[in-house]
Amino acid sequence: MLSYPVAFPLLLLQSCGIFKSLSLIWIAYTQIQTCMYEVMIMASSVKIPMNYPESAETLKKLLKLSGSPVAFRFVTKKEEIPDGMEKLDKTIRHCAMVGLARKEGKIFYSTAENHECNGGAWSLGLREITETLKNGDFYFKLGKFESSAACKRTIDRVARLGTRDTYATLYAPLEKTPFDPQIVIIIASPWAMLKLAQSTLFRLGGRIEAEFAGIQSVCADACAQTYLNGKVNFSLGCDGSRKFSGIEDGEMVMGIPAEILPEIAEALSVVAAAPGSKAGGK
Repeated sequence: MLSYPVAFPLLLLQSCGIFKSLSLIWIAYTQIQTCMYEVMIMASSVKIPMNYPESAETLKKLLKLSGSPVAFRFVTKKEEIPDGMEKLDKTIRHCAMVGLARKEGKIFYSTAENHECNGGAWSLGLREITETLKNGDFYFKLGKFESSAACKRTIDRVARLGTRDTYATLYAPLEKTPFDPQIVIIIASPWAMLKLAQSTLFRLGGRIEAEFAGIQSVCADACAQTYLNGKVNFSLGCDGSRKFSGIEDGEMVMGIPAEILPEIAEALSVVAAAPGSKAGGK
């Protein structure tokens, strides 16, 4: 006796008057099975749609942002890059790339050779760690730590993806992103960060634990850390990012897992209008 998945399409073919030969039956059966498989594959990639322009407008308006929230994504192979997305044509730091999307509305992707900062490229999974970064000499010589040992203890705890796990990194203003971001990066005033912290805790309450060390703020803290643990992270903005990406003295950095962006944007509309909420300035 034929099993149901086989018998049903055969009976269907018979009832339609197109049952002619065993070979035709087999072809039809394999086509049906292929179609069913393709439907299963499509279903497995379905997710809750997000209105990125709407979320971006909410963030920009209520937080009084001076630039756009930035959509960011790691990709593991070239085929994951959206068609028509252009590669960056210069070599700069990751934080400066974020600045291009934030301030100039640029949409692009970059690979390892586009990344000028070894520390940033390492934490983003694009490149191996350099020996001077690994043993602590790099930041020690920059005067960031009392000893290379103190530096190494810090580097060993920096969030990072696996070496060369990342093929490219994608950047876009959130309102114009052609890809689904994994992280949304926000650079804003401490007042805006206060509203974002309140929005993060609006539904469930609790406490926020920020992870930072005064180095690698935009790459490790806002992107790698947030991607790896699925939690928002606040960072102060390191010397490099402040120098090369236009982060002002009165601004901080935040990484938001894109999955919770709608929830935060919705909560922000409430907390920003709360009776006890002090209005912030630009």
